[in-house]
Amino acid sequence: MVKSAPSPIASRKPSKVEGIKENSNFLREPVATEILQDTTHFTENAVQLLKFHGSYQQDNRDNRTKGQEKDYQFMLRTKNPGGLVPPQLYLALDKIADEYGNHTLRATTRQGFQLHGILKKNLKSAIATIVKNLGSTLGACGDINRNVMAPPAPFKNRPEYQYAWEYAQNIADLLSAQTGAYYEIWLDGEKAISAVRAASRREEDPEVKAARQRNGNGTIIHDNEEPIYGTYYMPRKFKICVTVPGDNSVDLYSQDLTLVVITNKKKQLEGFNIFAGGGLGRTHGKEETFARLADPIGYVAKDDVYDIVKAIVATQRDYGDRTDRRHARLKYLINDWGVDKFRTQVEEYFGKPVEAFKPLPDFKYHDFLGWNEQGDGKLFLGISIDNGRIKDEGSFQLKTALREIVEQFNLPIRLTSNHNVIFYDIEPDSKEGIQDILSRHGVGDDPTKIEPLVRYAMACPALPTCGLAITESERAIPGILERIRALLDKLGLQKEHFVVRMTGCPNGCARPYLAELAFVGSAPESYQLWLGGSPNQTRLAQPYTEKLHHNDLESFLEPIFVYFKKSRKSKESFGDFCDRVGFDAIREFVSTYEPQTANGANKSRHRVNLKEEVYSKLKEVAESQGKPMTQLVTEALEAYFQNLS
Repeated sequence: MVKSAPSPIASRKPSKVEGIKENSNFLREPVATEILQDTTHFTENAVQLLKFHGSYQQDNRDNRTKGQEKDYQFMLRTKNPGGLVPPQLYLALDKIADEYGNHTLRATTRQGFQLHGILKKNLKSAIATIVKNLGSTLGACGDINRNVMAPPAPFKNRPEYQYAWEYAQNIADLLSAQTGAYYEIWLDGEKAISAVRAASRREEDPEVKAARQRNGNGTIIHDNEEPIYGTYYMPRKFKICVTVPGDNSVDLYSQDLTLVVITNKKKQLEGFNIFAGGGLGRTHGKEETFARLADPIGYVAKDDVYDIVKAIVATQRDYGDRTDRRHARLKYLINDWGVDKFRTQVEEYFGKPVEAFKPLPDFKYHDFLGWNEQGDGKLFLGISIDNGRIKDEGSFQLKTALREIVEQFNLPIRLTSNHNVIFYDIEPDSKEGIQDILSRHGVGDDPTKIEPLVRYAMACPALPTCGLAITESERAIPGILERIRALLDKLGLQKEHFVVRMTGCPNGCARPYLAELAFVGSAPESYQLWLGGSPNQTRLAQPYTEKLHHNDLESFLEPIFVYFKKSRKSKESFGDFCDRVGFDAIREFVSTYEPQTANGANKSRHRVNLKEEVYSKLKEVAESQGKPMTQLVTEALEAYFQNLS
């Protein structure tokens, strides 16, 4: 893949969005004016600023009618550092989803919640309700630091996890937008701010307050409403996570900035290893855009962590590309400069050299599902959420079950980066009651009973609401996984599973470029196929084919899976196999592969399409009976044909 840099930045004008930010009076206008207007949608300038406030304007493409106005609605995204959702906030979000949204919540891959289907006339009430119930949407979108991630596991006997939570929250506070626009627009000003701060019951760490004003060789912009960001904020979104050695539950290599907690032998915090320059967004046909893994940068002592964060942010703020938004992320700055030049510039802002990177163990992926001891006598429970969508559908009443658990047991929640939910601080004598609620509503608590392909898969929402979506993702992946499982079973690979991710466009919201097998939307009903990521999401996948129509999935994947079965090493994963043998070898095998039936005849596969409601019912019955959907369809059709005769 060619990774050519665009023409020199100095010769180009800033992008249109830079002007919108400059003229916004720190994110106020035209949002403040247009929210008061009796219209169904915002103008384009306001839409760009609305993102900073945590909302995207969308159009439900399922409801489009030729010649009529778009079906405008809004997605709201919460900002929950470390994935923390207090009980009060969860119940408020559940209520908003029913009163103003589409009756679902969606856990995101950055440990927040999204609410879909909110109308413009209800947007202010929805945001105000979130803030008054210990939540926020400020900075969940836009050219700013996004939600700071951390491992969700509530291990009370492992101090490194507690440090990760603490510093995820503190860094989120440090880099939070300081403009008063958010509270002025959505909560009618200063009086509301005071009430919200009183309700939050959480004071900002004094060290964070001091760090926000401490200059540090140009990191602070004086006499500015935004001392860290300045008038223009960041060139593009900026993503941060804090994790612990060995724990890659946060996809650390995909972040702009990752901090890894380093403790001494007594488990006391000493400092942080630093990675920078990860990012997955790209554009089809634009080879100068690409997915990239973060690089090791160095180590800092704990007392310097806020200053190093500011130094890295300032480097991207001042040197990131503001002329081409496709080239504006930190990954492109580091790719163009190289790690050494980037580190040197960071050290100028930091005021001293960065120390050498500390040794780390290999990183592994963990999902923390099921019942677990949290180390203080209490329990935590990880519940798998298919594609993050919390909803009630038929006998599967997930939304009702989660609400009842929160109402009855008042439990806090940690969201995971694989859009699952963890309840924690559970008293052991509450376990039976929680299991009863889950069982009554058709929700399982045993992860070993989840189809492994489903357990480790992720998909973005895509159609019908995401304006960037080229094709289906969330609505398509259940059928895709079912077909992959059927194919693996047919080929004698019943025990195999791997990380599958799907997106409706190349922007990578479900982090497909770290998967072992990924589908990236490239045309209606068609996908790029990416192969070769690692099971622990520590290696990039690579594009294997540019356009695979979903009807051709089985015939395309079968020879690849057969080659994997024949040539893999002992216990080698599918992603590791593809990376080891390389695409040339895979293509050579595929080119000579002749699919045959058991009697030696050429094989032929046929497909039919089902209505969404029929497919959903079929899936529900198949799961309840423990049978593949294909088997149920075959049995039903055979019985039907017998009746005809």
